[in-house]
Amino acid sequence: MLIEIMKSKLHCVQVTEANLNYMGSITIDEDLMDAANLIAGEKVQVVNNNNGERFDTYVICGERGSGCICLNGAAARRVQVGDTVIIIAYALMDFEEARSFKPSVVFPRDNHL
Repeated sequence: MLIEIMKSKLHCVQVTEANLNYMGSITIDEDLMDAANLIAGEKVQVVNNNNGERFDTYVICGERGSGCICLNGAAARRVQVGDTVIIIAYALMDFEEARSFKPSVVFPRDNHL
C-alpha cells in the first residue's frame, strides 16, 4: 500500500511578489528550495495564513539568496505581497518506508536561512 506523506515544508515564508501576467507557478529562492529538498517542476501546496486559501502549483527556481517567494499567474490572485504562506510538497511511499521517513522542514527567518 502506498500513502501520501509530507516530504518537504517551508514554514511561514513571506510573499515577496505576485505576478498575474506570468504563466502559473511559484518562484522560490533556490537556497530555500535546496534546504527544503524541493526541485523545479515539483507540485506543491501553498497555504495562505492570512486568508485561508489553499492551492496547488509547481515550483520554478528563483535567484539564490534573494528570499524570493513569488506567486505567478492565477495563483497571484490568492495572495498579497507580505502574506505569510506555508509551502508543502508530498510524496507517495510504501507504508513501512513512510514510518521512518524524515521530511525536510525549514523555518526561514525573513525568507533566508
